[in-house]
Amino acid sequence: MRATRLSLIPLAFTLAAAACTDRSEEAASDTGADVAEQVGPAGQPAPECEPLETRPPNAPDQEPAFPGQTRACAVDSNVTFDVDIIASGLEHPWAVEPLPDGSLLVTERPGRMRIISAAGEVGAPLAGVPAVHADGQGGLLDIALSPDFESDRTIFWSYSEPRDDGNGTSVARGVLSEDRRRLEDVRVIFRAIPSYGNSAHYGSRLAFGPDGMLYITTGDRFDTSMRMHAQRLDNHLGKVLRIAPDGSVPEGNPFTGRSDARPEIWTLGHRNVQALAFDPQGRLWMVEHGPQGGDELNLIEAGQNYGWPLVSYGEEYGGEPIETAETARPGYVQPVYYWDPVIAPSGMQWYTGDFFPEWQGSVLVGALRERRLVRLVVEDGRVTGEEHLLENRGKRIRDVRQAPDGMLYIVTDEDDGELWRLVPSR
Repeated sequence: MRATRLSLIPLAFTLAAAACTDRSEEAASDTGADVAEQVGPAGQPAPECEPLETRPPNAPDQEPAFPGQTRACAVDSNVTFDVDIIASGLEHPWAVEPLPDGSLLVTERPGRMRIISAAGEVGAPLAGVPAVHADGQGGLLDIALSPDFESDRTIFWSYSEPRDDGNGTSVARGVLSEDRRRLEDVRVIFRAIPSYGNSAHYGSRLAFGPDGMLYITTGDRFDTSMRMHAQRLDNHLGKVLRIAPDGSVPEGNPFTGRSDARPEIWTLGHRNVQALAFDPQGRLWMVEHGPQGGDELNLIEAGQNYGWPLVSYGEEYGGEPIETAETARPGYVQPVYYWDPVIAPSGMQWYTGDFFPEWQGSVLVGALRERRLVRLVVEDGRVTGEEHLLENRGKRIRDVRQAPDGMLYIVTDEDDGELWRLVPSR
């Protein structure tokens, strides 16, 4: 181990999909003109401050719906910390989950799940993990412990599952054996439909809520021809889903009983969500990959429609307008915040620990394209400040997770990926 300083009714529309030249999570170009100030719909300027983001926006003609919705004030917490590299040599790790004994569960996208001790001893891959479609953005993805893990030893994970008619996001559960070498009683409890034949936009973050239910995100599967699935209730693509730990549909889901809707759906109109977390008040938040100039922070509420591909900031990766989209339409939820240019977000954590008191109440977001950790100050449901951390590392940050003791852990998405622990400066 090395230490280094440092309330709306969703509508289904049938619209012609736009032609697009699309790439991966980190594809974007910085074009356009500088924005002098943030303005609301009535042209009111945002409170004066020095915004953290000063590069030209990708979509310079688009205006935020309200002051402070983009380009938040730069803040500096003046926190100094060390980065302990607990383990390296991990192949594209996707998620980290602290275990009660201080060790860490880590997934690697090619299909491996490992336990790594707090001292950095990397265990052999756990047996019992089902086959994954390990290509492009696909593979073994997120992981979550059962709320009763200490008694039932149950683990949940998401992955891109190979299927006869393509592949798709699935969720499985299994019991960690007493010797911690394998997963037993493995069962697939959710399969997103329809299947599709590419290797992108699986979404795939998992989060257990205060209600004990499992929340799952999915992507729109990237291709232009697939986008409108995010607006339709007869499928699972571009959605947040809510299921019970056994895979059944719990009471309270907003579309249960509708013949035209999948009962697991909680919200719709999402592009590709790889960041999902509950805040200390029990509210569900997400950060999702938008188009070029349109990454979003959203507060998730049951039954709401978040717009994609009918409502979006940003543009196609090739620089063209998104033909189906406007920045606002009646009946769709606006993002709490958006980035233009994008950060390519993956993984998020509301920080509640004592190791870094200056960060308490902030949301931490991994950035793939921008290769840093982003901290947002959120007050009364609005972003009031933004700080960038770990920029000097130059690593694609895939996941950030807080351990029960308040320590922070990070995995980097690289061929030679690393597991980090952030600790107060020694």
